[in-house]
Formats: sequence, C-alpha cells, structure tokens
Amino acid sequence: MIKDVKIKQLKIFPDDRGFFTEVFKEAADDFKIPIKQTSYTETYPGVIKAFHWHKKQWDLWFVTKGMTQVVLCDMREDSPTYKETQVICAGEQNRLLIFIPPFVAHGYRVLGNEKVGLLYHTTECYDPKNPDEERIDWNSPEIGFDWETKNR
Repeated sequence: MIKDVKIKQLKIFPDDRGFFTEVFKEAADDFKIPIKQTSYTETYPGVIKAFHWHKKQWDLWFVTKGMTQVVLCDMREDSPTYKETQVICAGEQNRLLIFIPPFVAHGYRVLGNEKVGLLYHTTECYDPKNPDEERIDWNSPEIGFDWETKNR
C-alpha cells in the first residue's frame, strides 16, 4: 500500500426501499483537510482515464456506479513507497472511499459494459488559469502499468 493513501470500506445499510451509506464524515474519517469542491464524472466502457497528479490537492474518490480498476503510483521521491503502484477495484461491488494524497499519480479504467460514475471531493478548487495538475500518459513507461485484464 502506498504511504498516506487511505481506503475506507463503506458500510451499506440496506432495507426494503434500497440502501444508505455515509461516504465521508470529517469526524469519523479523521481527515482534517477541508473539502473545497465536489465534482462528478461519468465514463464510458472501455475508457482509461490516466494519469494525473497534484502538488497541493488531495482527492477523495467514490465510485457511485459501475466498476473501476483504480491505479495509483507514488511520485514522491522522499517517500518509502516511491514508484510503487497500487491497484484497487472499486465500485458497486466494492464500495470504497479512496483518499489520494498530493504527488500520487492516479487514474482508472472502466471495467465491464456499464458507464462508471465517479464522485470526487477535492481539497482545492479547480482553477483553469493555474491548474494544480500534472499529466502522465496512460501507457507511460515512467509508470509502466499493464492495463490488460489477466485471465486466470
């Protein structure tokens, strides 16, 4: 596991009407950095959105629908997990909140034949004139991640 990445398994409270879950609660999650923006995206089957990272911003990801293969790579040269890759399957079948620190590259691939819905909270507001975002190609040898599904 990459240093400072946190994964919270969400508790689902089902009943005859559906279900309820608390995605984020500051006091319970011991996360004292303020959330300044919440955004939502939907991604089509077969798409890979990767990689980018931030210098200041934390991301908190919650996959609302579908399934994803989330890939993280530690870009912090002073970290004990520098250049380590972490893979997380998240979505409807594994409800998680993923805390992604600055300088950890992140991206995802849609699994299956359904769109993915991704709700993400950030500790910084997006500024299109001065974006806190660095990009690395999805297939960059710098990370060297193989996105192919391995049949077992």
